[in-house]
Amino acid sequence: MIKWTFLFFLNSILFGAGLAMDAFSVSVTEGLQSPGMTRRQRHLIAGIFALFQTLMPLLGWLLVRTILQLFERLHAFIPWIAFFLLLYLGIRMILERKRKREETVQIHKGRLVLEAVATSIDALSVGFTIADVPFVMAMVEALIIGLVTYVICNGGVLLGRKAGTKLLGEAALMGGIILIAIGLEILIRSLIGG
Repeated sequence: MIKWTFLFFLNSILFGAGLAMDAFSVSVTEGLQSPGMTRRQRHLIAGIFALFQTLMPLLGWLLVRTILQLFERLHAFIPWIAFFLLLYLGIRMILERKRKREETVQIHKGRLVLEAVATSIDALSVGFTIADVPFVMAMVEALIIGLVTYVICNGGVLLGRKAGTKLLGEAALMGGIILIAIGLEILIRSLIGG
């Protein structure tokens, strides 16, 4: 039986940091293309990524506990779904790069949700690894993962904003290329079994 130990919390934090790397990269692209964003917008971006990084492990936990056989058949498609979502978003960002940006940037919430889903799909697998713990422990682990993601993504947006101010003309192009690269990395990693 798994207990509330220091190792449990450390593993949760490390899971959070590892899972947040794709979301961090996308947060940087959000900051790159929106150097004039407000503090509220920055927190919204980090919050959406954190929300999905919290929900996905719980969904994985639930799937293992209820409909594991169905999900095992779908598991092979997860990297492909993430790849196509990020490819679509990256190409769209590149094609839209010529649009003029206002000083107060409008955050595209629909695009942001798609980015959050695409970068958090691999967090479903965490739900598989914690399927033997009670729901309360799974919830605590998911909340820690979400909190770590929030902090990391907030930093990513700030980093992107600083760089975006200097690279204003090509920030959307760079952001689109980064999204496509993240999608390729997720796909390649799954194909080679990494």
